[in-house]
Amino acid sequence: MTDENRPPPDWAGDVSLGVKAWVGDSPSTPHTATSPPTERRQKKRGGRSRTKSFAERAEAREARQAAAAAEVQADPEGVARTIVLDSLTGQARTRKELADKLAKREVPDEVATELLDRFTEVGLIDDSAYARQWVESRHRSRGLAPRALAQELRRKGVGDEEAKEALEQIDEDDQRAAARALVDKKMRSMATLDRQVATRRLAGMLARKGYAAGLAFSVVREALGEQDEELDEPHPDF
Repeated sequence: MTDENRPPPDWAGDVSLGVKAWVGDSPSTPHTATSPPTERRQKKRGGRSRTKSFAERAEAREARQAAAAAEVQADPEGVARTIVLDSLTGQARTRKELADKLAKREVPDEVATELLDRFTEVGLIDDSAYARQWVESRHRSRGLAPRALAQELRRKGVGDEEAKEALEQIDEDDQRAAARALVDKKMRSMATLDRQVATRRLAGMLARKGYAAGLAFSVVREALGEQDEELDEPHPDF
């Protein structure tokens, strides 16, 4: 069976399972590059603290950088694979995010590209799936509108087509419901404000979340109108 006709593995697209499938039952030994220690270590002697001088810290930092560079030079593919696997463990990443990490460690471009291509082929890197998950999560938890979500996806390196497809999950009803939830929550702290001031602040809050002006003012007017009706309702006598 050719690679083109071979069905994808069960774990394709699932980051956590994909990482396990890549490393097998016996995970590869973590790379030996040491994490930067705290730049200021204090040694207490006789109740007095002594700190490393600026020159000593700079020397230690240069030594770490030299060791990391030597490691990459000795085994660029191994270092790159470890960086990518570590980055994908626990959460998905976009291809750009991973490429930036590899570039920061000075992994050669050709090595990075080949490795990222391989991870994309087996489904461990999937910008489309990442975008869909990101949009659903951020819209639900933060109430962000498509405009704000599109900006976030762009910063993460998600392509226009992938972003557009992911943003189609949110229709106008979803936006209106999320905007209303944000307004209702914010109104609790605005009971004493003038109607005009409250309108301006609520609409500004929605604008920062990415909502269009028309939708924002419509939701705000609706919420404030319902609030006024509730305040005007006579209370029954008991």
